[in-house]
Amino acid sequence: MDVLERIKEQVESNKVIIYMKGTPQMPQCGFSSRTSEALKQCGSEFAYVNILMDPEIFQNLPKFADWPTFPQVYINGEFIGGCDITLELHEKGELKKMIDEANS
Repeated sequence: MDVLERIKEQVESNKVIIYMKGTPQMPQCGFSSRTSEALKQCGSEFAYVNILMDPEIFQNLPKFADWPTFPQVYINGEFIGGCDITLELHEKGELKKMIDEANS
């Protein structure tokens, strides 16, 4: 399977997914840590892909969403943004609403 098809399948088959450096339990960068923490605080489960363990995704994910940096958050198959956007949505209470809607 082509890597972009694999990413598309992951994004579409998970209500909430974060592509990050490391894992939510052991993030490998501050941006990934803050973003995954915001997702955890919303109280719902989410999927993650450790891009450091998958060089193909690491190299091609920026092409998929036309977004050059990590982490990247997707809800209901839609690209939400990176760290700053996710934290802003979380502070406004909008991130939890988006996740709750995706899970309902």
